[in-house]
Amino acid sequence: MSDTTDVQHRRAVESAWEEYADGRRISAVEELSAMVSTNRVYRLTLSDHSSVIAKSSNYGSFFLFAEDHDRLHRTERLLEGGPYEHFMAATLTADGRPYVWYDGTIWVALYHEVEVRDRLPNILSVDQVKNFGEEVARFHRATAAVARLVPPTSKTVTSDAIALYDITAHRRAGEELGLDPSRVDLVRRHTHRFLMAVHESGYDYWPKQPVLIDWNLGNFSVDLAEDGSFTFFSRWDYDWFRYETRLLDFYFLSRVSSRTGDRSTFTYGAHTLFEPRFRTFLRAYHRVFPLSAEEVLFLKEAYRFFLLNYVVREGQYFFRHDIWRQLLVDVVDRHLPQLDELDFSRLLPELGLVPSN
Repeated sequence: MSDTTDVQHRRAVESAWEEYADGRRISAVEELSAMVSTNRVYRLTLSDHSSVIAKSSNYGSFFLFAEDHDRLHRTERLLEGGPYEHFMAATLTADGRPYVWYDGTIWVALYHEVEVRDRLPNILSVDQVKNFGEEVARFHRATAAVARLVPPTSKTVTSDAIALYDITAHRRAGEELGLDPSRVDLVRRHTHRFLMAVHESGYDYWPKQPVLIDWNLGNFSVDLAEDGSFTFFSRWDYDWFRYETRLLDFYFLSRVSSRTGDRSTFTYGAHTLFEPRFRTFLRAYHRVFPLSAEEVLFLKEAYRFFLLNYVVREGQYFFRHDIWRQLLVDVVDRHLPQLDELDFSRLLPELGLVPSN
């Protein structure tokens, strides 16, 4: 990212804090950005030696960003009084609403800095995978319980997929997506398959809830007990927050559970969804918050949507350019062509489920 862009983001963060009019001054700004995405994250040390976290962005839509933060704030407040009341990082508010600064080009949100407790290892043990499955299920159950009090977002998987399908019909689709015509055709076919699956399954009527999607070992911490078990302690980073079915979380949950764990170089292959470790995760999850056969089979479509939306449609605006180009090549040349050969019904016996007629 250019020095000019860096200056723009820093100025935006400083302006956001000044306009927040808290009374404390910024004494130091430390960048915390992972340098994988185009978002910038900073720790602002204040004149009273406390700190807040600022996230700035200029890709996508400010209005969707603001809407997401409203839903995140509502979810975090609704979880008060339960085991996850302090899990999600809280945004700073103004007049009871999340404070989001916007100058027409860049937008900034401010967060209370969360305490980071224990970190899980890069590769989980089998017992830790079981524990992880149970804990995710409990968290999903908690967010599902408050979902009816959180308004849906205007951004849905259907609207995103329709937007991509429309792009593929444009004369300049190849230029917009960075793909040659044959690969644009492949994307169009897979987007159509996803939309048909949504239509035929009645997905729009399935229960929806707040989901965080991007689960990786770098964005949450746990509270480890003496016996080695753990519970979720703190979570930050909400770039891919949505109000959808819980199924959208499972691809990244399979990556955390996998035999390769977190890696600095990565691709978005489907192999983690079929590893014995993910089956272990699913069994543990299912015991706490059962899945239906229809949901398990729809994991294929949730994964397809992830590839199409977060890599093909939005990847160039989210990922650093070199990372996006490699991920895009992997998706259109490997992952999408192989997807329809994968049989997700193999996961059903693990949970004692059978396909419905």
